[in-house]
Formats: sequence, C-alpha cells, structure tokens
Amino acid sequence: MPRNSVNYEEDFYGWTVEQSRLLRSGELSAIDVANIADEIESRLVVLVMHLLKWRHQPGGRSRRWSATIDEQRLQIEGILGESPSLRPSGAAMLAEVHAIARARTIAETGLADEVFPEVCPYTAEEVLSRTFLPER
Repeated sequence: MPRNSVNYEEDFYGWTVEQSRLLRSGELSAIDVANIADEIESRLVVLVMHLLKWRHQPGGRSRRWSATIDEQRLQIEGILGESPSLRPSGAAMLAEVHAIARARTIAETGLADEVFPEVCPYTAEEVLSRTFLPER
C-alpha cells in the first residue's frame, strides 16, 4: 500500500481528501492508484447500469435515473481530472465493468439476458459525455 496516512477502508472521506491533496501537490508516487481505479470502476458500474436501463426500459426513465447518470459522470470526471494518467485506461475499465453492470441490470430489471449486449455498446467517450443518453 502506498505511504498514505489515511486508510481507504477506515476513513473513505479522509482518504479522498488526502488523495486530492497528493495529486494537487504533484506527489504522484504517493497516491493510492489501485483504490482510485477501484473508485472509478465502481462508479462506472453504476453509470453503465443506468445507461442500460435507460435504453431498455424507456418507460422507467425518470429524473432520479438522469440524476444518477449525471452524478456518476461528474464524480468520474473529477477523479480523472485529478488523475489524468488514468484517463487512457477508461476503455479497458469500461470493458471490464460492463459484465458486472450487465449482470446487475439483468438481476435488477428481470429482463432476459438476451436483451442486454454481452459487449458494451457504448464508447468511453459516450459513457462520460454529459449529453449522451442511449436511445433504441
């Protein structure tokens, strides 16, 4: 584990404040890259789930869904803004999280597996675009 004084599992908020400070001060060798990447991946799962639901359940579209989509995008962009070296990993992360997002969406919606593509139908640019919402 990097030489952080705040532990990710014990004090998440304190950890985020410390990571932001380290990034802003240029102390890149001290950042907790693994947990920062995990944070992006977990937000991508939620984001992709909502994009899949948006596309395949148009009757369920709501302000809550669009707010969740916006919030995840803002949080991911904030992390990537502070850790720009992670940006090129976006496409690879997206491919990895799609399987998780797909499985959770199937479980949550009760729709058939065949409804949801096995390969992510969106590019990293689309997923992170503040204006992109998938239509049928």
